[in-house]
This record gives sequence, structure tokens and C-alpha cells, in this order.
Amino acid sequence: MKVIQFTVPVANEGSVVVQEDILPYFYNYFHRHKEIQITLIIKGEGTLIAGNYTQPFKANEVYVMGPDQPHMFKGDARYFENLEEKNIHAIHIFFDHNNLNHFFNIPELQFIKKFTTDALGSLQLPSHHVPQISKQIIQISKCVDFERLINFVYLIQSFSTNVTDWRSLSTGFSKYSYSDTEGIRMNDIYQYTIENYSEHITLGKIAFIANMTPHAFCKYFKKHTRKTYLSFLNEIRINEACKSILKGNIGSISTVAYSTGFNSAITFNRVFKKIVGMPPSDYLKKKRVKNLSSELE
Repeated sequence: MKVIQFTVPVANEGSVVVQEDILPYFYNYFHRHKEIQITLIIKGEGTLIAGNYTQPFKANEVYVMGPDQPHMFKGDARYFENLEEKNIHAIHIFFDHNNLNHFFNIPELQFIKKFTTDALGSLQLPSHHVPQISKQIIQISKCVDFERLINFVYLIQSFSTNVTDWRSLSTGFSKYSYSDTEGIRMNDIYQYTIENYSEHITLGKIAFIANMTPHAFCKYFKKHTRKTYLSFLNEIRINEACKSILKGNIGSISTVAYSTGFNSAITFNRVFKKIVGMPPSDYLKKKRVKNLSSELE
């Protein structure tokens, strides 16, 4: 496995680095870097892990990852079946806020300094802001040098003045000081869980993946995520269930329950309500109403 520390490809691009990915799959490792990252998902879906937080992600979403925030955009398993297919398209903007501190201290640019302070964790842009912000991010990707920097300032101005309802992806646990060894171990745990969530994963099996005893693993995972492994596994399973429901790929709620690794519909309903805030039947109704509203617009 690769080490958790990721080096942003600078390529003499200046203070604001743009990376556009049109690839078979997303960068497939739990990693971190000193730069703040702004990501526009144009095509592709999967599971986002940011620190100890998990949720599904899909096209037409924008995320901000804070500096040294371990994260991973884990694409759907089907992306690895045909590596000739360009399954994902994303634009990432990287900038090191420490290198730009002198620039940010200009009175007229204090809004940038405020935003970078707020973005020390992870954020998701509310969906109603995405159309306009997407245009700005795409524009930045087409610019170089001074023009890129100016458009970047306009982007952060939009973030700071127009967006007041950012969605925080923080769980209140901000200790992300993983060593490289711990990062590799957590990567192995996350990768195995996401790839095998539909199976019966015993504590002994996941402890073996982490190269630890079951007792030591339980303490280790709780220390680094502030949650039990079962809670994390259930979050991954419910994320996948939500994606299935949103796609309409369901025969029944029971089918979704068993296909995502739950051994009973009753347990699935209880866990779903705890994580999502409503029963899966209500979630399905809400999705159908939303789709109908979109068709009538």
C-alpha cells in the first residue's frame, strides 16, 4: 500500500495548482497533503471518507478538504472491472494557505483568510450553489498564471460571501495526526471494509487485516476514529443502501438490506433510521417525491 502522505504535482504552476482527472477510477488511497483541496465531481460516484466521517458522493458535488485532512474518494467497485473506461471526471484545486499568508493579509482580501480558517476541516457545498461554483472552478482549470490566481480569488470570494450554509463533514473529532504507519494501516482497514461490506466481516477477520489481535484492534480503531468498527461498517453499508435506493436499483427494502450485508430487515431498518434520521421506506418516498418535482419543473 502507498504511504498516506500525498505530494501535490506542482509542475511550476504557481500558488494555485489545478489537477483534472479523467480516469478509470479516483485516487484509491487514504491520503493527506498540506494543501487545502477544492474538488468538483463532474462524473463518478462512490464513498467519501474524511477523517472519521463517511458519506456517499456523486456527480455535481463540490467538496473542500482541509490541510493535512486524511481523506479518500473511493469509487464504486464497478470502476475496476474495465480499466479502459473513463469512469470518473473531477477537477481538483490545491493551494497552500501558509504560502499565501502575506497575500491574504491585504485588507481587501481578508475574506480569503477567513475562509481558509473555516476550511481547516472538511466541507461540502450546498447543492443550490453548485451550478455557479462549478462554472468558476471549470474557468480556473482553463486559466494559467495571473489569470488563474485572479479567478481563484473570485472563487474564494464567492465561497466567503455567497455561501453561508456550508455543510460540515466534521464529527467533532479533529485529531488527524496519523503517523505514516498508522495511515497505511487505516488505509488497509478502510479499503477492505469498502470492498467487502456486503460480506460477513468478523472482528477476527478485520483484526487480521490490521495485523492486530481483536482486542488491540478494537482499542486502536476507537482511539483513531472515536467510533467502534461496527459503527463504521454500518455507515458504509447504509451509504451503499442509500445509493441503491437513489438509483432505483431495488426490488424491496429487504433486498437492499441483505445485499448490503445486514442479516435481517429489522436490523437494517433500525440502523438506517439511526444513521439517516428516517426509516428506509420514508427515504424512498422522499426520493420519489423529489424526482416527481424535478420532472414537473
